[in-house]
Amino acid sequence: MNDSDFNALADAALTRIEAGLEASGADLDFAMVSAGVLEIEFADGSKIIVNRHGAAQEVWVAARSGGFHYRWDGAAWRDTRDSRELMAALSALVSAQVGEPVDLG
Repeated sequence: MNDSDFNALADAALTRIEAGLEASGADLDFAMVSAGVLEIEFADGSKIIVNRHGAAQEVWVAARSGGFHYRWDGAAWRDTRDSRELMAALSALVSAQVGEPVDLG
């Protein structure tokens, strides 16, 4: 995959995450703090950071429970360790940090 394709896919994922967060109604704030870096902040001050990593062509997630790398498999962003899909995994991470069920779709 070339850099342009990667950036388009990663940016689409970040946009989808933002839409899911907005629709969730959960007690959190989020913002694109720079190009390709989404910061999700919770009421307790904790954060989840989602960013695109061009050199590795991965989407990286840093959460209280650890760091996760997701690579495009041709159909979805999959965790490089356990193949879990990004939106499902991020829904679980956000749910754990906010203390209520959140489905980012």
